Amino acid sequence: MIKQGKYQAFIGSVLRGCRSFFSVPFSLSFLPCFALSLSLGLSATVQAHEGHQDEDIILKDLGNLGEVDFKVSCDKPAQEAFNTGVALLHHMMYAQAEELFQKWKQKSPGCAMMHWGYSMSLFHPLWPDKISKMALAKGQRAINKAAALKVPVREQAYIQAAAEFYKDWKTVAEPQRIKAWADAHKGIYKQYPKDVDAIAFYGLAQLVVASKTDKTFSANKKAGELLAGILESNPLHPGAIHYSIHAYDNPVLAEVGAEPARAYDKIAPDVPHALHMPTHIFVRLGEWKDAISWNARSAKAALKYPSHGATSMHYVHALDYLIYGQLQLGNGAEAVKVFEQSHAHHPMQNTFPVAYALSTMPARISLEQQQWQQASQLKTHEPSYINWDNFPQLEAISYFARGLGAARSGNLDAARNALATLNQLHAKATAISPNYWAPLVNAQRKSVKAWLLFAEGKKQKALALQREAADIEDSLDKDPVTPGAVLPARDLLGDMLLLDGKLEAAQQAYKASLKIGPNRRYSLEGIKKAKQI
Repeated sequence: MIKQGKYQAFIGSVLRGCRSFFSVPFSLSFLPCFALSLSLGLSATVQAHEGHQDEDIILKDLGNLGEVDFKVSCDKPAQEAFNTGVALLHHMMYAQAEELFQKWKQKSPGCAMMHWGYSMSLFHPLWPDKISKMALAKGQRAINKAAALKVPVREQAYIQAAAEFYKDWKTVAEPQRIKAWADAHKGIYKQYPKDVDAIAFYGLAQLVVASKTDKTFSANKKAGELLAGILESNPLHPGAIHYSIHAYDNPVLAEVGAEPARAYDKIAPDVPHALHMPTHIFVRLGEWKDAISWNARSAKAALKYPSHGATSMHYVHALDYLIYGQLQLGNGAEAVKVFEQSHAHHPMQNTFPVAYALSTMPARISLEQQQWQQASQLKTHEPSYINWDNFPQLEAISYFARGLGAARSGNLDAARNALATLNQLHAKATAISPNYWAPLVNAQRKSVKAWLLFAEGKKQKALALQREAADIEDSLDKDPVTPGAVLPARDLLGDMLLLDGKLEAAQQAYKASLKIGPNRRYSLEGIKKAKQI
């Protein structure tokens, strides 16, 4: 367990250990001193984001990343660049890591771990996006190059672990390859139990293969305890703190994650994901003001890191969480304003998190405020540059909102049309994600069907079907890409019970929803209505 006050104490210890910036080469190990000196008003010759003239001064462009000391058999400049790249991997700033490793594997082709780093920058193990065939081919070429070079045994182990993910990718299913990668990292950890990055990557691997249906989150707890050991001795390690927050991003363990969450920005005050990731915990705890302020900082920082000419996915990912927080405080006008401001930053990366946020933000704004007619008229397939055919489970969000809005505003024909599309999208989602996204789409279509039945006067059938939808949704924890369900099926059950005059049962449904999403405005307002009737 992480001791109370540990993160306040390390600020003083870092300052006491700092040496002059002018007497030593600027390297990753001195970043904590740099960040703290700026915050205390001391002068420094290097400013984060100040120009991009010298491409070799990587840290100048990227700002403070934390402390990584991953020793490899390469020359000093390559070693320093490699540490930067690994820090970016730990922060899940994959686009920036890809750019860095691409450059350095060309500049230092004999440094095998640069090729390893490039292959790992293409693999996003905790994210819901699927790696493209082109990226798989590039990653495989890079890891094959790394494997062909003579390196120490420890480096061979890391290279082999990455190779497990790319091996036979044309014929072997991705879940099987991910498990092989995770098993390989377990082996590295056992072989090098004091290797900080071996521990961090093993912790990440445990989270990646953890069961989505384990309501005790036992694997997450073990990973968190393992990573806590790093934080005791290496409080500035980005992987340890980042993966710790992921470990505690669930209803059971969220309170344990509060302290590391509030320390992350001290490690990397200019990294968008470091500013966003703590809000996973704030959302779990219903701390909406913090969720709003931290995501506003994250979105602003993300605009500094475009990817291949497009706005970073970290920007709109932060906005989704920010809008969610504003809606919980009843700030609907502010939520709309934030969404409208995002239009100025197209195009964005054509990725799963971007597609998720762009489909969900307008749906949330309508549904959370019970603007049913507005929800029934939501546009679909926008923006058009997103490959929506690749994301049927996300397209379903728009049709869920349209169908629910239509059913609850009396336009039953429109609701039936939306339901028909949802049925088609469910079939497509089943082919992509039968154990996670498809069940969630199934819950959405059951909810729309339930409200159609309710509108038709078939109330008992409607209530039974809405309960089924809520049970399905509640059986699966939320994915890290989302702050929560677009509109919880359990809340919809509460609404239906309320309209049917079953006031006590309605309160129980809303209270059950609050156990998963504490301090949610919709649930609290539902309870209030049930008590007043």
